[in-house]
Amino acid sequence: MKIRLTKEAKIGLVSILSLALLYIGINYLKGINLFQPANHYYVACTNVKEVTISSPVFVEGFKVGLVRAIAYDYETTDKIMIEISLEDKMRINKGSYISIEKSLLSGGELHIHLNKHVDDYLKPGSVIEGRNAEDMMQSMQTKILPGVEQLLPKLDSILYGLQTIVNHPALVNSLNQIEQTTRNLNQSTQYLNSILRNDIPVIVGNLKTISDDFTAVSKELKEIDFASTMNLVNATIRNLQMTSEKLNSTENSLGLLLNDKNLYLNLNETSMNASKLLLDLRENPKRYVRFSIF
Repeated sequence: MKIRLTKEAKIGLVSILSLALLYIGINYLKGINLFQPANHYYVACTNVKEVTISSPVFVEGFKVGLVRAIAYDYETTDKIMIEISLEDKMRINKGSYISIEKSLLSGGELHIHLNKHVDDYLKPGSVIEGRNAEDMMQSMQTKILPGVEQLLPKLDSILYGLQTIVNHPALVNSLNQIEQTTRNLNQSTQYLNSILRNDIPVIVGNLKTISDDFTAVSKELKEIDFASTMNLVNATIRNLQMTSEKLNSTENSLGLLLNDKNLYLNLNETSMNASKLLLDLRENPKRYVRFSIF
């Protein structure tokens, strides 16, 4: 028998399927996989600021679950219950706790701190202690701001000292001297560049010319017969030595003239007599010369 659905039944069936798909899609967008087996636990805490449904749950930095629901416990009025969904294989030791920490990007996060010293595990549906991590702003107010307040007077003193140093005339003079030194270095650099550009090529050219001249002289010196020249020098020295020996000897006229004392005395006496004769001739010419006209 063929079953025929009425128009109203078809509309109802389509509506049910649409709602089911919508529910699955919303949970999928939240990160909840309805077809994956999971265990549910409850976290009792006092502040759930920035924790939302689908906030991640980590253990040692690894994501193991999500937040499924958040409910206020009206019976105790100081507890908020967070339902978390963990992977089926994830087990929590007794004595463990979960801390709520804030991150700059994803808001609130739940971090499981396992008590690895015991081997007993909590059953699904158990309540786990929740702790609130220290807020960054609160930590800044309690730890950093007091230090900053103590540092402000010192900063004031430091700024005053820096202002005194900056306004000191010696610093201005030093800066002026540094500027003058920099200017002199710049001028020296320009002068050195001018020397390197103009004078150095000329000097290098002269050195090259001198080197070429030395090369030519060296080549000419290499061509000189130093052996023959030294033989001539040795012969000349021997001749000079022989001449000196003959001058010192009394066996020749020149040697006698240089070495005979009596000859020197006779020549000296003859010179004196000639001088006397010329003097007498000048004073008494008639004694030696007579003039006769007739």
